[in-house]
Amino acid sequence: MDYKKSKAPVNTVTRDIMDLAKDTDNIYESVSIIAKRANQISSELKQELSQKLQEFSSYSETLDEVFENREQIEISRFYEKMPKPSLLATEEFVEDQVYFRNPAKEDVEE
Repeated sequence: MDYKKSKAPVNTVTRDIMDLAKDTDNIYESVSIIAKRANQISSELKQELSQKLQEFSSYSETLDEVFENREQIEISRFYEKMPKPSLLATEEFVEDQVYFRNPAKEDVEE
């Protein structure tokens, strides 16, 4: 998913907890699903940012010199301004874009 084009709010939004529990009938299970998805999103964004910043790394042995690269600063600012992974995961969950299953419930139904 392209997180840069997400409609997730940048700031905190008050939500009705019953909207979060609509699919699972359990608010704690919903929060657990959102948390796991937020961890996935966070690791994907971290890996993507690391790859982009890797292009700017220098392998020189001088510790005295610090180079400021405008492009590197702009990339870092862009990622800082993006919505947090928890907000992205919550938005995905509310819009039914997250696939989840509970093996314990599946065993009971069979």
